[in-house]
Amino acid sequence: MTFLSADRELTRHSYYAATAVRAARYAALEGDAQCDVAIVGGGLAGLSAAIELAGRGFSVRVLEAREVGFGASGRNGGQAIHGLACDIETVEGQLGRDEAKRVFGMSIEALDLIRERCTRFGIDADWRDGYLGVATSPRKARQLFAGAESLARHYDYPMRTIERAELPQWIESPRYHAAVHDARSGHLHPLKYTFGLARAAASLGASLHEETPVEAIEHGAVARLRTPRGTVSARQVLLAGNVYLQGLVPQLESRIMPVGTYIIASEPVGEALAKRLLPSQSAVCDTDFVLDYYRFAADSSMLFGGRVSYSTTTPMNLAESMRQRMVQALPALAGVKVTHAWGGFVDISMNRAPDFGRLPGSPNVYYLQGFSGHGLALTGLAGKLVAEAIGGDAARFDTFARIRHRPFPGGKLLRTPALMLGMAWYRLRDALA
Repeated sequence: MTFLSADRELTRHSYYAATAVRAARYAALEGDAQCDVAIVGGGLAGLSAAIELAGRGFSVRVLEAREVGFGASGRNGGQAIHGLACDIETVEGQLGRDEAKRVFGMSIEALDLIRERCTRFGIDADWRDGYLGVATSPRKARQLFAGAESLARHYDYPMRTIERAELPQWIESPRYHAAVHDARSGHLHPLKYTFGLARAAASLGASLHEETPVEAIEHGAVARLRTPRGTVSARQVLLAGNVYLQGLVPQLESRIMPVGTYIIASEPVGEALAKRLLPSQSAVCDTDFVLDYYRFAADSSMLFGGRVSYSTTTPMNLAESMRQRMVQALPALAGVKVTHAWGGFVDISMNRAPDFGRLPGSPNVYYLQGFSGHGLALTGLAGKLVAEAIGGDAARFDTFARIRHRPFPGGKLLRTPALMLGMAWYRLRDALA
């Protein structure tokens, strides 16, 4: 099964698709059109940019190959967390602490931007405050506390540290040794949020086109994007399709890798049990390399995510294997039925840092990729930064663009086996810890 056909099959079983009302459809592009900015990709990053650009008076067209929110934007874990997928020290090592502080501060702005847009555009996406980071061993507990202390001291971002004796007040689980709580992070229904952003972009005058894959780009002072039933000519272009660009820009493909990640949803367990297991109703994520992440949805269904696949092959017995992981973390859910099991592909970069920039040789073509599974909040900010750059102030965008990225080793033939071997090592290291 190919990467894209596996992705379509997984999508069919999504809890999010079953619980989000799709109030609008957007017609495919027919004929030729012109605009100031053409955006390739109707996910969170592309829609965020469309909102910001349309609000600034630019004419905007969003070209989505399938439907709004089809990719990771509409099926992720729903957790909006401070920082980046990589440790902030990765950025600090390249750009220095002052610039790293600026980047970290923008990640907090990204959290505030979600709340602001939900309020401004009337998006009911089931937002809840709170994130609980948990450690699965004494060594990882020490590392967790050290990281929290560093964020408080160097980045002015304090979080509550929770020793093992205090854990039952926060989570009913035998698995964890310590935790940190961040009240500013939180979680939401990502597909409801994505649909809300699409409605917002359209209300501001952006033209959205679904079922409109971009097949080729003719570069120049005015770029020309070719689709099956028409073309779009634009002075500026934003590539926001990540792993779904599928050969459109080969020079970027070597710097990101599609990685499968998977989620199950349980039947509703009732408010009483949900509050007993997670009194704060925060999102939870452990610090293992192959991590588990979970949260209760608004209807008290448990949404439990984890596992990864570098081979793009869906794990066998997905629902049952994920259920076992859920019960290991939360034994009280042993008798709860799984109603949905789904997944999809996220784009990761080698160093897990976001990869933003302009296409070499085509300075009017911007790209956003490499969110590495930590993009629910950051994609929104990324769209805002691109809009600032197109509007004439590229300072904040260029801070991210200065982060250096390397291609995955081995090319298309060898990089997947190499990463699978690396993942096996990390699984062993997590188990031994």
